[in-house]
This record gives sequence, C-alpha cells and structure tokens, in this order.
Amino acid sequence: MDSLFFAPQTFDQAAPALAYVQQIYQAGLQQLRRALQDFLAGQDIAPVRACYPLLRLRVGSSAREQRQVSRLAYGFVAGPGVFETTLTRPELFARYYLEQFELLLQNHGVELEVCSSKQPIPLHFALDEQASLDSQLAPERRRLLRSLFDFPELADMDDGIANGTQELPPGAPQPLALFTAPRVDYSLHRLRHYTGTNPEHFQNFVLFTNYQFYIDEFVKLGQALMRERPDPARPHELDDCIALVEPGNRITRRVGLSPEDADALGQLPPRLPQMPAYHLIRRDRSGISLINIGVGPANAKTITDHVAVLRPHAWLMLGHCAGLRNSQQLGDYVLAHAYVREDHVLDEDLPLWVPIPPLAEVQVALETAVADITQLSGLELKRLLRTGTVASTDNRNWELLPKTRHGGPERRFSQSRAVALDMESATIAANGLRLRVPYGTLLCVSDKPLHGEIKLPGMADQFYRARVDQHLQIGLRAVELLRQGSAAQLHSRKLRSFAEVAFQ
Repeated sequence: MDSLFFAPQTFDQAAPALAYVQQIYQAGLQQLRRALQDFLAGQDIAPVRACYPLLRLRVGSSAREQRQVSRLAYGFVAGPGVFETTLTRPELFARYYLEQFELLLQNHGVELEVCSSKQPIPLHFALDEQASLDSQLAPERRRLLRSLFDFPELADMDDGIANGTQELPPGAPQPLALFTAPRVDYSLHRLRHYTGTNPEHFQNFVLFTNYQFYIDEFVKLGQALMRERPDPARPHELDDCIALVEPGNRITRRVGLSPEDADALGQLPPRLPQMPAYHLIRRDRSGISLINIGVGPANAKTITDHVAVLRPHAWLMLGHCAGLRNSQQLGDYVLAHAYVREDHVLDEDLPLWVPIPPLAEVQVALETAVADITQLSGLELKRLLRTGTVASTDNRNWELLPKTRHGGPERRFSQSRAVALDMESATIAANGLRLRVPYGTLLCVSDKPLHGEIKLPGMADQFYRARVDQHLQIGLRAVELLRQGSAAQLHSRKLRSFAEVAFQ
C-alpha cells in the first residue's frame, strides 16, 4: 500500500507546530486526490492511504511539567501521562489550534510532538467540496474504490470522549480533544448538507431559532447593513461585519469591499436545506450564525452535535414557547434558568440525573439585552421578562394526551415549577453541557394552551410580526455583550469535568 509517513518532530513554539500539521495534512490530501484522478481516468492503481496529523503531549511528574494556570478552565491536562489527538482542516481551525498549542506550551513547559497518525483520512473527507464520486463512476468501478481507498468508519466517530464513557486499554494515550479528526470531518460534511453553507462561514456565536420569521428579519437586517458604509461619526456594534452568507454559499460583501474568488461559487439552491443557516461575518469569526432548526428535539440534537466541532464561544436559543402560567401574556419573554428534559433524544448520552446549570455570563447578557432593547427596568422589566424553568417535550400535541389518575404531563410540569414549554431548548442546553459549548435560552410566549389561548393562523401571524424583530434584536445585543467579555470566562468550569481534555 502506498502510504505517506511523516516522522515525529518536536516544537517549543506553536506556529512551527501548526505549520508541520498543515504540511502533513496537505500532503495527504494531495496524494489521495492524485490517486483518485488517476483512478477516474481509468488507470489501474495500487491501494493508497494517507493519515491525519497527530499531536502528542508528554507530561512528566515534575512540578514544572504539571504546572497549570487556574485562571482558565482549559489549556492543560489533568496529570502526568501521554496525551494525543488527531487533527484535521488546519486551515479552517488555524486560529483555534494555535491558541490550544500555545496554552499547552505555556502551562506545561514541555515540547509538542507532531507526526503522522495511524488514523487514515477517508477518501470522502479528502475531496473538494464540489467533487462527487457517484456521478463519475460505473457501478463496478465504484465497488472497486473500497479496496483502494479508506472509507469512513463510524467506529472512529463515536462520542465516547465527550460523554465520558471512553474505555482505554492499559497504557494507551489519553485524549487531548473532545473530537477525533474523523468525527470532526464527518460533522463538517453534515453541516454543509443540513445548512446549505460551508463550515468556514460559521461564526463563533450561534443563534438557533424554530421559525422562519427570525430568518427573514435577520436577512433583511444583513442586506441593509451590507449596503451601508460604517460611519466613524456614529460607531455601531455591527460596523465590523464584512459579509452576509446565505444558503448556497451566496455571499454579499459590505459596500466598498472587493469581491473574492469564493463569491463566484455561490448560487441559489433549488430548494432550502433542512436547517438553513445564515452568517453575518466578521474578519475574526466573532460574528453571528443564525440557523432555523425547525421543530423538535431531534433536529436540535442533530445540528448541535455537528456545530459543536467548530468550538463556538456560545450558542443561544431564540424561539417561541407555550406559557404555562396564567399571569403570563402573549409576547412575554422567558429566560431559562433550569430545564425539564422530556425530549428523550439525549437520554443515552447524558443521563437525566445530570443537572443543566445556568451560566452566569450568558444569563446576565440575555437579561441586560432585554433591558437595553425594550428600554424597561425595575417592575416593568419583570412584568415582561420571567426567569424560570423551561420544559422541553418530544410530543408536539402533549395537550391532547388523555388525563389519567397519575395526572399526565400537566401534573409533571406543575410539579417541576415550569413556566414555559417548547420542544428544543432543553436539548440545546443539555448538548451544550455535554459538548462543552456555553448555552442560553430566551423564549417568547406565543400561546397559552392551558389557559385557552391557542395558536390560530391569523393571530399567530400578527403576533410574529409584532415580536420577532424585537426578539432578534435582543439576541444580537446579547451576542454583542458576550463578545465584549472574555471567551475564557464563557468557557467556564461549569462545563468541564474533573478529568477533562485540554482543548477548549
């Protein structure tokens, strides 16, 4: 088998280590792509393999080698040993990798080791984004591919590290990161499929919504922003935004900025993807990605499983909910500080006995944003914004369940002290905890089924038009407040276990 191998090299600086990672990765891609081109041209080729780059850290038992900086919740390993992770897409993750490398060097005072791993790069993950195998090969040639190239193996992509269930054989290296390279590559491909946009467009702050109305307002705001030049006399928090990206990778540049080569590749998709994403881009990737996840906890888990590999600084849920208290009015806001998980999609990954704590920085940002946008304070703000428990269910028609002697869902929601009900928020928060991504939830009451106020088409449309713009503005303001703070504060110890991987 024709296989590349790069011998281990040690580095005491982050930039050269990252450059070697890039060299290993690009050489592997080129080898696989050249072999595929020859195969597609009808040539007989020998089996070929390229492997992901590997980062290794060896930490001894001396005090210097185990020194840690308590200010951060990440950037160091828990004790002596050998720690490894495979890496992928170094051009996409360059800023992230560089930070993690620098922290390891700073916190442990030992060199980083980089070399080829034993983990093959699957052929599908080495293709150009526009490339396709299915349309170019006859069935018999397609079957031959498996004997010549490595294909994705789901056994290499499980979430045992993130779930804390990985069982390593004695003496095996411990993980440095939550996700292996194949798991990251798999999610990057899934993101492109589900959202209709390439992974490089995703920003470090992600908003999820369950209604297209929010998308319409976001696009309208983004398009208007792209037509305006920043005014130095009136600085605005969105002045640093340089582009708006829509499904199909359609890029609208800020007026005054030159088009780039990637702009020509964007095109209107024949139909919207399952969970379309829209990105307000900043040069440092601190902009906002807004994703319409649709309805239900399955979609919420699916998209967060994949967005998590990008290691965002926060994700927030902005959606509608059923108000469960008679004192609530349509249009009131609910800031979740606890969750009742009746969504069931994460029961195997995160047991129900695991609490989902509120994150102080996110809670303060959301409450402050409501006050800033509504210009309310004191009792007036409290009348509009309620902090409480949000219940998430996987049964959209829970109201229709027959009443039993045990009371049914109404009794459980009452006992939990829930003030609102939806289908996605608990999933997004729980997956944030599981995958170490800061999370928060701000919902808007759109109906009160327990009190005779149900959604009807005309009433719903009127309500959405009246509230969506304000709710979105609150979300944007909350992101701005979080951006002004420290990312290290957001990625707090509340998200991390006592035997945690080093990478943020």
